[in-house]
Amino acid sequence: MEKLIIPEQDVINAICFYHARKKYVLPEQVEVELMYEDDRGFSAEAYVNGQQQFFDTADMIAALRLWLKEFLNEDPFAAAIKLVLDDEAGIIAEVQ
Repeated sequence: MEKLIIPEQDVINAICFYHARKKYVLPEQVEVELMYEDDRGFSAEAYVNGQQQFFDTADMIAALRLWLKEFLNEDPFAAAIKLVLDDEAGIIAEVQ
């Protein structure tokens, strides 16, 4: 697989899809906020039906792997996924 850049909106979409599967709701019902802190790294919070779920970096990578499999028909475990904080693009993922 050549290098692929997943933009911030698709990172959010991946987490929405992943969380929706776990909660048996539609992805459109999930709201996601991405975060980066120097001491904690990447994280996200997902909200559905008034409940909050915290995602650490590993959870975010798992969501991206599911997204790669379901939407791009790529082998999710043959890819190296790295989250990146880009000054202009926000939180993106690099896939190789």
